[in-house]
Amino acid sequence: MREVERLIHEEKAKILGETAKISWHELERFYAQGKLILVDTSLDLVEVGYSISLDDATKIIAWMEEGLLLKQFDDQAKQWHEQDAEVWSVVIHPWVLAQEVKD
Repeated sequence: MREVERLIHEEKAKILGETAKISWHELERFYAQGKLILVDTSLDLVEVGYSISLDDATKIIAWMEEGLLLKQFDDQAKQWHEQDAEVWSVVIHPWVLAQEVKD
């Protein structure tokens, strides 16, 4: 494996290792601060985190324009609050990413 590919693999493995299920209630303060991004379930959370860590504006803007990354999602946030839901989450400073747990 070439050095660049190895480094990419290591960074994605690091993000995967930092990804965990967490109660929505523990993330609500980040949502209220505007620091939380909802990642659509059609996207790979680790790939999104990696793209954000690289500041890959082309991908990020495309996902936002397609509605696959959202900073405002009040209806979903309310539903998760009422359900005391668990979501997948990872911190990619300065953002916290959240994604619905698929059944």
